[in-house]
Amino acid sequence: MAGTVAKARGRKAPERAAAKAAVPDDMPIIALKLPKGELSPAMTAYFQKCQDKLGFIPNVLVAYAFDNAKLEAFAAMYNDLMLAPSGLSKLEREMIAVAVSAQNRCYYCLTAHGAAVRQYSGSPLLGEQIVMNHRAARLDKRQRAMLDFAVKLTNTPAEIEEHDRDSLRRAGFKDRDIWDIAAITGFFNMSNRVASATDMRPNPVYHSQAR
Repeated sequence: MAGTVAKARGRKAPERAAAKAAVPDDMPIIALKLPKGELSPAMTAYFQKCQDKLGFIPNVLVAYAFDNAKLEAFAAMYNDLMLAPSGLSKLEREMIAVAVSAQNRCYYCLTAHGAAVRQYSGSPLLGEQIVMNHRAARLDKRQRAMLDFAVKLTNTPAEIEEHDRDSLRRAGFKDRDIWDIAAITGFFNMSNRVASATDMRPNPVYHSQAR
């Protein structure tokens, strides 16, 4: 390993650039061969907004674009859960996405939403900890209760009882917040399974964001 690092450092700039270019992107985006759909004006504008704001269109949207109705439903639910007003911060919502995706070992969502946790928190360490094991992260009481609930709901949903909801209330969550935690958890369990079933691949740019 040390020899490999030393060798890489000793390369000239053009050689390093060529080596980097040789690393393949995660293509194709999904393993299924689906016909290209026709986007509605609203979704065409949404794709352009992503391109303008992010500099790229998230591959999950491209994957859903074979069927405009499914794309619109997915985007509407995602935007409502993750971006609309809520008692949960955007960081907390992304933390749930990552903790759930870690249980399901979803490559796409761990990569994309791990990057979002790093960005919102300003902490690459926190993003990596939640990807690997949220219990290793130094979370406050509220965040730990939230992620423990999301993980239990993912792994053993039939075992959720009133004391689980009460633990969230004691941590400061209102009942509407509990609904949002449950809805985000449910959404990402669905999204994880679709991503895994189709071998959905994240945009390569996510890997280097907020490191």
